[in-house]
Amino acid sequence: MGTLVGHVAPGFGFFLIGLWHLLNHIKLHAAHPRSYTSPPWFAASRLRYSELLAIMVGCCMSVALELFVGPRRHQPLDSDWTIPSNHLHNFEHSLISISFFTYAASAIVLDKAMTGPNTATAKNGLTQLIGAVAFAQELLLFHLHSTDHMGVEGQYHLLLQAVIAVSLATTLLGIALPRSFLVSFVRSTSILFQGIWLMIMGVMLWTPGLIPKGCYLNLEEGHDVVRCHSDEALHRAKSLVNIGFGWFLILITVFSVGLYLALVKIYGETVEYRSLTKTTELDEEEEDDGGESDDVESQKKIKLGGAQELHPRG
Repeated sequence: MGTLVGHVAPGFGFFLIGLWHLLNHIKLHAAHPRSYTSPPWFAASRLRYSELLAIMVGCCMSVALELFVGPRRHQPLDSDWTIPSNHLHNFEHSLISISFFTYAASAIVLDKAMTGPNTATAKNGLTQLIGAVAFAQELLLFHLHSTDHMGVEGQYHLLLQAVIAVSLATTLLGIALPRSFLVSFVRSTSILFQGIWLMIMGVMLWTPGLIPKGCYLNLEEGHDVVRCHSDEALHRAKSLVNIGFGWFLILITVFSVGLYLALVKIYGETVEYRSLTKTTELDEEEEDDGGESDDVESQKKIKLGGAQELHPRG
């Protein structure tokens, strides 16, 4: 991170995963509202582990970008093999990527190892737990970030921590409440929000034309940082960040609820139509075989009457 691409690329990954989960959770709940159980990840039709493999590939690319592509010498260590202060944030960002890589790899291992009929609950719970560890790692590292949190970038990070905390809390709740659609819905929306906010950070903090009035880009420790000429300009810039966050929170909430209503209408009507079709077909079969059905019923009545005659009451 620390650049436009460094925020937009992982943000787009979070956005895709969040949207993928949101769509699939809504479709699954619409099709099976009574038997719904929240899976920690969704298998694809052609390649079962597509979602998890995509996470692993994205994490590897992020680590490579932070530790080998971004640094001028294409390696993050100093001449004496120590970590220089201007590369501490690269290692922190890489650690977040490694945490999510561990989650995806562990999910594949658990899915292959725990194949018994009574292991689904434990497998899903363990997978959710590892996912919660990844979100906890992300939250901790953003909270204890080595970069300055007093400026405009720090305000973006502070609001991002609130969204990550929601992802962490709902992931932990998902272990205890695997049948709760609302928990899965909020978790998916928060992951999508993480991605959007990261992309917004990258664009707003490293596009010179979008820097707030009274602020500027200053090169510090190898990367550009937004600084302001006065406390008034800094306060105004932070307030603009807060206002933007509020607007995006409203828009994402409206989008998520609207998507839910649209998909429930589509898949709810499909389920209802199929059930009506089956009922109609059964009715037609009964009409076609009406004589046969009446004969069977009359035979049953005759047999029951005969049985009663064979066993008269005392």
